[in-house]
Amino acid sequence: MNLCVYLTNIRHEQGARRADCECRADAKQTDFMEQGARSADKRGINMAKRTLYGTVIVTYRCNARCNMCDCFRDPTRPEEEITLEDIKKLPEMAFTNITGGEPFIRKDIPDIVRELYKKSDRIVISTNGFFTDRIIALCREFPKVGIRISIEGLQETNDKIRGIPDGFNRGYQTLKTLVKMKHPDVGFGMTVQDMNCEDLVPLYNIANDMNMEFATATLHNSFYFRKTDNKIENKYKVAQNFEKLINELLKSKSPKKWFRAYFNHGLINYIYGNKRLLPCDMSRNAFFIDPFCDVIPCNGMEKKAVMGNLRKQSFEELWNSPQAQEVRRCTRNCDRNCWMIGSASPAMHKYIWVPGWWVIKHKFLKGGKYSLKENKYIDKPSDD
Repeated sequence: MNLCVYLTNIRHEQGARRADCECRADAKQTDFMEQGARSADKRGINMAKRTLYGTVIVTYRCNARCNMCDCFRDPTRPEEEITLEDIKKLPEMAFTNITGGEPFIRKDIPDIVRELYKKSDRIVISTNGFFTDRIIALCREFPKVGIRISIEGLQETNDKIRGIPDGFNRGYQTLKTLVKMKHPDVGFGMTVQDMNCEDLVPLYNIANDMNMEFATATLHNSFYFRKTDNKIENKYKVAQNFEKLINELLKSKSPKKWFRAYFNHGLINYIYGNKRLLPCDMSRNAFFIDPFCDVIPCNGMEKKAVMGNLRKQSFEELWNSPQAQEVRRCTRNCDRNCWMIGSASPAMHKYIWVPGWWVIKHKFLKGGKYSLKENKYIDKPSDD
């Protein structure tokens, strides 16, 4: 697939989602959506089409003890977590991510996925891969569901960062089983930091050899992670390893990987404390809902900014409320400049010409080469 076809397909997919939603909506749902759309359009929001990106945080319980996330220290109680009845009140979505905590701690994940498929074109679950049997059973029932397993390095590094004895082998075994099943949407993700940056390209090569997706992130501080002290100490060393990964991605024949190269370029930009590459539209075309049913713009803010609560309001009521508008004002003025896939991916689709031009420049005009030297904010440290 060439770049022009890839870009055209993105536009066509967006149009198809709109048409699909309009064809499948029954009369009652159409009335609800049209009323919500009229109100939302006044604020630049259109809920009548499957354009929203949603993230459902189903629990803060977790069996891992990651060094970059302390949510396990403040777990939710099962009885207070979002229920199936709550999930039924969510809107139509183009894409839904199910995350935690560790989602598969909940034994009703199949019921949650079943309900979300009634209103979402695509679902991806983020997991540490420990609960192999539950994951495999779910994928047999839902052969199109995406699975992203967090692996933070090769065995010794991963188990040290994640704090799960034999965690690497458990996660890797889950991945291999899914590949053997020929599950079509499987991959793993890595949060890059000083401790594991040298494993970045080796892990990508493992993913590539197994024909799996490979997602990346880096350290962030926020209410969601319960962290304020996450920090990259050796920025240049970490950036060098991202540079290597970007060049590997640009070697690929896959346009999707070329755009992933741009995303990783954005991670370098974030590590060095710069303004994010693309505007943040969280709370306008994307949202998170936490285990308590609070609808929030994202998981990157210092303090949780609540647009409304789905147990107390319908989604259209809270989405169009004065409180939601105030949260949107805060997100417009947010200076955190975070670069996580939850906010970057919608922005990359909306402003497709920006990453598109970057891809054209680096894949074709520069012969598939990327260098840290392009970035004026990066100074190579002295050898002293």
